[in-house]
Amino acid sequence: MLCAISGETPQVPTISSKSGHVFEKRLIEAYIQENGKDPVTGEDLGLDDLVDLKTNRTVRPRPPTVTSIPSLLSVFQNEWDALALETYSLRQQLAQTRQELSTALYQHDAAVRVIGRLIKERDEARDALSKITASGVAAASGGDEMQVDNNDVPADIVERIDATHSELSAGRRKRPVPADWAVPETVGSFTKISRSEPLYPGGTSISLSPSQDLALVGGVDGVCGVYSLKEGVLPRILPSADGAITDTTWWGDRPVTASASGVVRLWGESGEESTTFQRHAGKVSSVSLHPSGGLLGSVGVDKSYVLYDLAASKAVSQVYTESALNSAHFHPDGHLLGAGTADATVEVFDTKTNKVLAKYESLAGPVKSLRFSENGFWLAVVCKGDETVSLWDLRKGKMIKAIEIGSVVESIAWDYSGQYLATAGPQGVTVQHHSKASKSWSTPLQSAVPGVALAWGARAESLVTLADDGIITVLGKET
Repeated sequence: MLCAISGETPQVPTISSKSGHVFEKRLIEAYIQENGKDPVTGEDLGLDDLVDLKTNRTVRPRPPTVTSIPSLLSVFQNEWDALALETYSLRQQLAQTRQELSTALYQHDAAVRVIGRLIKERDEARDALSKITASGVAAASGGDEMQVDNNDVPADIVERIDATHSELSAGRRKRPVPADWAVPETVGSFTKISRSEPLYPGGTSISLSPSQDLALVGGVDGVCGVYSLKEGVLPRILPSADGAITDTTWWGDRPVTASASGVVRLWGESGEESTTFQRHAGKVSSVSLHPSGGLLGSVGVDKSYVLYDLAASKAVSQVYTESALNSAHFHPDGHLLGAGTADATVEVFDTKTNKVLAKYESLAGPVKSLRFSENGFWLAVVCKGDETVSLWDLRKGKMIKAIEIGSVVESIAWDYSGQYLATAGPQGVTVQHHSKASKSWSTPLQSAVPGVALAWGARAESLVTLADDGIITVLGKET
């Protein structure tokens, strides 16, 4: 008969009425007072559940003082009992810990497998969603959008692109700077000429009409408006239920807006009539008018680029990429479209074949804004949260200059002459000037007017900026 705790013959044996195990009385009482459970089965156990076993044993003499050998042996016995009890508890805890660890490792492995499967299913769903053709939305006056079944650009559109390219590229190199164009000294003297009230907070885009006296802006509430720069009023308000306005442009006198709901809307010359295109299965990130004047390109988070024939009120082609597209801009000759991706890459499309001709990689982050220069050779790119504008040479296919602005850049814009590059950000507006004669760069203007978007005015004699709070500010030379 051995103690279930110490493994030795008990001097005062007692038995559990619940489990039937035999213990040394002093050990089991100490364990119950500390834990209240049976050390073997783990069941609740009290002192009343113990039954003493009657055995013949020699009566021990009264404990002597600790100075004698018998007293030392008694002390050693007590210490041994305590050590045996502690060892038993540690063994129990070790076994329990091993079991818990095994269970935790199993659960962790199962969780990792489930997460991996869900991520795979999510990516497959996103890829499938990006390839879903969204149905056209009925227009108020322009009818339904025609569906597109392939990615090929129609022959008549290719002819228009070729004609535009031939016409515009022929005289680009020899095109002189207009005689009445602003000189660097004029740009350097820009001050705040006018400032509007907050119009549409949360807007991210501003575009000027061909006459450059009207500015098209929109906000997160889905409402956009046409703002008169001369009179400082909103002569037209364009309400819609498309969601936040993400980008704007003009087709002649007709505004074009893009929204977070995937709708590209072409507004009428007056009134609220409009034609809608809904080719994107998600937010439309950017729109750009083709130099021919009759074509429009849009890109979105569904990884697609869509080309529209505005005169025919239809989409003519749609091509998908490997990444969400954040921004887009047509080359001034119309044969290329630059698209900035969320994967820190710029893809350059051939607008006649929808094929990617070049990729500019290893950028600082997701592309925030990009613009082709009017000289036809340069592409300016700015990444999200970056303070640098990278300049890429289309002929060499590499970055030729990094322009340090000194603050975060949200938007960039070239002027018609190709010598001024304006930047806008939370800390202010700058203008970089390139001298063709000396092949050098300078900074004629640094203004503290904040902006999330900007556009050049007539003859580069003014800059129109849009702030995050919806305030339009015009910078120019005081008269």
